[in-house]
Amino acid sequence: MISRRIRDDWDGFYGYKPLLIETFVDVEKFAGTSYKAANWIYLGRTQGKGRRGMEYFYHGKPKDIYVYPLVKEYRKELIE
Repeated sequence: MISRRIRDDWDGFYGYKPLLIETFVDVEKFAGTSYKAANWIYLGRTQGKGRRGMEYFYHGKPKDIYVYPLVKEYRKELIE
């Protein structure tokens, strides 16, 4: 349900409509099964780094990255 509303919510608050939403899945605890079943797109795995302010640090806990398109022609709009 949130994926249907989020574009309008962001437009009202921030003044633009996002094309994709993203999530990170802790691979030590979860397999991402619900995201796969809901047709989220798997992009890959992080290197296990984090950020504190402007500094990056290695924490050793990689995450899988998934995105979900909010519009049909998201690829075309990303290029423009």
